[in-house]
Amino acid sequence: MIALLGKVGSTLVTGLVGAAAWDGVKKAADAGVVREGAVGAVALGLKGKRHLEAGAERVRLTTGDIVAEARERVGEQAPPPGSDVGHGHDHDH
Repeated sequence: MIALLGKVGSTLVTGLVGAAAWDGVKKAADAGVVREGAVGAVALGLKGKRHLEAGAERVRLTTGDIVAEARERVGEQAPPPGSDVGHGHDHDH
């Protein structure tokens, strides 16, 4: 009998803690805390994406400079930036 009361008491406490936690989540959602958190997370993601894009652009430019310098060393003339020479595009986009 005492073991049964212990299990009932444990279940009751677990239920009360769960109900309190659920009420806290509902209050936070009503107060806009969840939305603020989501907006903050998306803002951080956008900043991170912008940072990665800037880094990729630096790598692309550095690689272009290295290739141009290498062509110059072997006596080739580098094509002007933006020219489609040698890419086989004979149609309009």
